[in-house]
Amino acid sequence: MPKAKGKIVIISSPSGGGKSSICRRLLKRNRKAGWTFSISYTTRPRRPNERDGREYYFVDHNEFMSLRRDGMFAESCQVHRYYYGTPRSPIEKIRRQGGVMLFDVDVKGARRLKEQYREAVTIFVLPPGRRELLKRLKRRGTEDDKHLRIRQRRALSEMKLYRRFEYVVINKELGSAIREVEMIVKTLHCRQAGLDPEQIRRIIG
Repeated sequence: MPKAKGKIVIISSPSGGGKSSICRRLLKRNRKAGWTFSISYTTRPRRPNERDGREYYFVDHNEFMSLRRDGMFAESCQVHRYYYGTPRSPIEKIRRQGGVMLFDVDVKGARRLKEQYREAVTIFVLPPGRRELLKRLKRRGTEDDKHLRIRQRRALSEMKLYRRFEYVVINKELGSAIREVEMIVKTLHCRQAGLDPEQIRRIIG
């Protein structure tokens, strides 16, 4: 049997929606099954609980721009004050070798990735409500009041873009949201676009 083509799963949400927490838990639960995580490059400063090469590759502005000019990124963008870029080579590797690659990106990044990889599946994570979203953003404590207000306005605006995605998961309770996303990914092989033409030919002639 030929090896199944790798699956590209784009998970997006407004800030505070929970996409990063969902991705981390999914990866931990399914690492042995060939699931992996796309680690982006960013010029954002590293937070105290983060490690270079785990959440992001942390680089300065000049290095980021050099990598972008060299064509290293499948997509890149500026979010608030910082730049983010998705490396291209791990995507191509997973497409050739099989497995599942998870992407934790914002709405604009999701759109750009989908334009390049039409077979990708897109999942949007919504918070249970506006009030809860604002509470989550404030609870982080990673920004001053000015930049927190900017992030809050942007997050509330992005919530309205859920229609651009193929699947929507409401993250009221993290465990349930993780199971719903996992169920979506594990049934992707049943989509017509994901079927192996040779296998179908042998079945139906």
